Amino acid sequence: MEEWINELEEDVFELIKNKRFVQLKQLLSEMQPADIAEIFEQATDKDIPVLFRILPKELAAEVFVEFDSDKQEILVNSFSDSELREVLDELFMDDAADIVEEMPATVAKRILKNTDANTRRQINQLLAYPDDSAGSIMTTEYIDLKRTMTVDEAFDRIRKIGFDTETIYTCYVIGSRRKLFGTISLRDLLLSGKDEIIGDIMDENVVSAHTLDNKEDVAAMFERYDMLALPVVDSEGRLVGIVTVDDAIDVIQEAASEDIELMAAILPSEKTYLKTGVFETFKSRIPWLLFLMISATFTGAIISSFEARLAQCIALVAFIPMLMGTGGNAGSQTSVSVIRALSLGDIEFKDIMRVIWKELRVAVIIGVVLGVINFIKLYLVDFLWLHTFDTGAELVEMATICLTLIFVIIVAKMLGAALPIIAKKIGLDPAVMASPLVTTILDAVSLLIYFGIAAALVL
Repeated sequence: MEEWINELEEDVFELIKNKRFVQLKQLLSEMQPADIAEIFEQATDKDIPVLFRILPKELAAEVFVEFDSDKQEILVNSFSDSELREVLDELFMDDAADIVEEMPATVAKRILKNTDANTRRQINQLLAYPDDSAGSIMTTEYIDLKRTMTVDEAFDRIRKIGFDTETIYTCYVIGSRRKLFGTISLRDLLLSGKDEIIGDIMDENVVSAHTLDNKEDVAAMFERYDMLALPVVDSEGRLVGIVTVDDAIDVIQEAASEDIELMAAILPSEKTYLKTGVFETFKSRIPWLLFLMISATFTGAIISSFEARLAQCIALVAFIPMLMGTGGNAGSQTSVSVIRALSLGDIEFKDIMRVIWKELRVAVIIGVVLGVINFIKLYLVDFLWLHTFDTGAELVEMATICLTLIFVIIVAKMLGAALPIIAKKIGLDPAVMASPLVTTILDAVSLLIYFGIAAALVL
């Protein structure tokens, strides 16, 4: 696919260079909007308006939606008022609202100025919802039917308003004051007699979302119920919009990117990597690094407090990195698995004891296996070959290291399982409990366990 896009880019820019706009229009008209937008990303700011004006009107609007906000701003500034109105007339309401939200105030004001009063009202209504809500990602354009309609009358309405709606495959049956009573698919309409009544064949078991529901929860409903569109109702059960599957996918992708950044101790950014400036990147990374650096002070304090005792058995110092690293890795494995399960809705706070019990059993098995293997390694490599142990208490020291390893893994698994679940319960993003934070906590815990066992057996 990437090679194909690169070849198309070469053809497009060759046609631009030779001013062969007829051939260019034919080539672009046969491509998908997303592919055209990707090619446009490589064009200069001067060429973008030229390329855009070559496209047929409907295709141009679809490509416009695929652009990032920077390219959209360039185009809006290059449009005349009539060109801007033509593009806006082809956009679905949710896309128009997203564009207005991302534009600078002066550009957004010009966009709203070139819309009719009804469109402007609907855009402002969508912008009024919280950014993380279902209302912020829904569109107000959908097919609504009455219960008393016949199938034939329903098709007449679909033909009348279908061109201006984002999807026609699911229709919504409403009553007075737009109260949602049911849904009916286009498939059911096609397979029903033309004189059948909508109220008799509609599906009354409606799955819907509330305008203020979290948009990530709404996106998860698409996977759970295999839906193409989800109705959104207000507090009185009135249908106010629908969320379509393409918007749900965008939410899932955005949430996944945010979780990955949080798990890497980076504050989430709405911009792509290359479009994020050096100072912005610095600001997103420095807070967690600063916190983790300062928190490492506790690790240093623990080592310092045992400094005199460690001087009696220097060999134990050499294995501190191994124990801390293994504990951090074990905790990270569990925390990532639990965070993923939380995001998919597989587990909830009520399942915390089940999760901990499972991870305890896993930790014991892993700890014993690694402990035995480590003991063999310590004896063959560190004692017989490298001569790390020369205190006369080699077996006790090796046992201390292996016992610590087992207990560290058990504690690491417990913390890795519990912390993300607790974080979600108190309203934090579970992803903050991933690798960096868990590792830092476990570094201190590993040392306390190590020195505690060593003090009892060796020091």
